[in-house]
Amino acid sequence: MFASLGMYDLPELTAATDAWWNGLAEHLAAQGFRDLPTALNRAGDPVDRLKAEGLIFAQTCGFPLTHRLKDHVQLLATPRYAVPGCVGATYVSWIVVRTDHPAKGLADLRGTRVAFNDEGSQSGYNTLRALIAPLAAGAPFFGAALESGAHRNSLAMVKAGRADVAAIDCVTFALIARYAPAEVIGIRVLCASSTAPGLPYVTSAATAPADVRRLQAGITAAFADPSLAGTRAALMLDGCEILPRSSYDVIPAIEQAAIAAGYPRLA
Repeated sequence: MFASLGMYDLPELTAATDAWWNGLAEHLAAQGFRDLPTALNRAGDPVDRLKAEGLIFAQTCGFPLTHRLKDHVQLLATPRYAVPGCVGATYVSWIVVRTDHPAKGLADLRGTRVAFNDEGSQSGYNTLRALIAPLAAGAPFFGAALESGAHRNSLAMVKAGRADVAAIDCVTFALIARYAPAEVIGIRVLCASSTAPGLPYVTSAATAPADVRRLQAGITAAFADPSLAGTRAALMLDGCEILPRSSYDVIPAIEQAAIAAGYPRLA
């Protein structure tokens, strides 16, 4: 059995993330779960690791939920975050440029260099592609598309002038602004993406329905536990919602709309 919280696991937040898992595990144990892992799994790719046998609890991005992981995991709950750009259990991406960049709107980005974390990301790729598709009109839009491997790397590329624009998950942006504020100096938000359900908590597709309900009860209890308030505040967590799986259908719909518009890739 293993657990993973790899989505917002910045190095500056390792202790808080571990504390949150320990709090969750206590409440899951109160629901009858035994032999829960005492440490989070941080090995390998944070998405592909969730395909492994024995997954009990993890957080992933909405795009893998509807694509790479759709046959491997099932939805448990969606955490809410107390950051600008989040409303309820939804979030946006900030489209960011350097403070001195002349762009006043998306149309001004034609021919520029875009940095993105990876093609399997809702916040860093899918949502930006959807914004640009109407402007591209079936033709190339950006001069170059540079894969960075992580939102933080994309932000650094824009700041350093190696790229001109990137789409950054608003929660990631807020966490970096709080814990590494120098990294957002010289960066400005050009606009926001459309909203989507936030990054969900999931369990293995093999988890029994009764255990899913117990997991959800444990998650709800952890969010209500006053002794974990400081840990939740450190991670900017503000509660959770139990959403229907269909709430995430908006993500492949965004993808298909861009493809239908003749803009299947950012480059």
